[in-house]
Amino acid sequence: MVIRYTPILFIVLSLVSSVVTGAPRATPDLPNFDKQWDYSDPVITELKFLEILAEVDSKQNPGYHLELRTQIARALGLQQRFEEAQALLDEIKDDLLVDYPVAKIRYLLERGRVLNSSVNKEKSKPFFLEAWELGNASNADYYAIDAAHMLGIVEEPAQQLEWNEKALVLAESSADPETKRWIGSLYNNIGWTYHDQQGYEQALFIFTKAQRWRQMNKQVREIQIADWAVARTHRSLGNIDLALEMQYNLEDEITASGAAEDGYVFEEIGECLLLKGHRDAATSYFQRAWTILSQDPWLQKNEAERLDRLKELGK
Repeated sequence: MVIRYTPILFIVLSLVSSVVTGAPRATPDLPNFDKQWDYSDPVITELKFLEILAEVDSKQNPGYHLELRTQIARALGLQQRFEEAQALLDEIKDDLLVDYPVAKIRYLLERGRVLNSSVNKEKSKPFFLEAWELGNASNADYYAIDAAHMLGIVEEPAQQLEWNEKALVLAESSADPETKRWIGSLYNNIGWTYHDQQGYEQALFIFTKAQRWRQMNKQVREIQIADWAVARTHRSLGNIDLALEMQYNLEDEITASGAAEDGYVFEEIGECLLLKGHRDAATSYFQRAWTILSQDPWLQKNEAERLDRLKELGK
């Protein structure tokens, strides 16, 4: 069983550059709504977007209005309110204008994401593919990368690496700082693709690159996630003592920072202790992991067996 962070924590911060073709420009009257995103709290994000939407004239700012609505649909999808998200996307589709290609790309991306999240992976692929093609045709690299990275998630394993590498080439060659922000997340995705294929040495190499990239860019939370992935891969390689030491260090770092406890770190400490034969010591960590992770709706829906295992090991 592959143990990793929930996908929401791997989503790159969606700060959209104004140099991307068709992207809404922030002005005193039109705020950059993408900077309002909080992927860990889609309810609050939806409310913020609705407040902005109420102040926007759709006739005077049609492209901005359309793009904002796609992100409201995304917030609904992250809340698993899939029918509402689909209904809003249906409305957006009827309003799409050829003069605003980025609005159409973002519509395609969110349609695909909602389908994928609602367990319709196969139906999501054509939307991501069309978003990729339109993104390239419109020189909207940021969104083309988003489409390729989603194809790297929904495609079969043989194609996942290819799509992530296409996205990485585009991100690394871009002169736009916001587009380059994809690099860390793409390293992460590529690393997990190798890990899923049991290519643990290759996964470790890529996760280490992600770790260094996050450190270079001083992304504190993302550094912790990259450290976790490196430690997790060391466990897969059989380097249990090193993996356990790294997870203990993460636990101490998170505690010292005053941040919320991390169930994934607890889970990994428990797994390492269990492998070392320290069943009693592992029990409390599994219990703490289950207490936190069992509250995650995505895990409840998609990894019920994993949660059940944590609960049993925590007894």
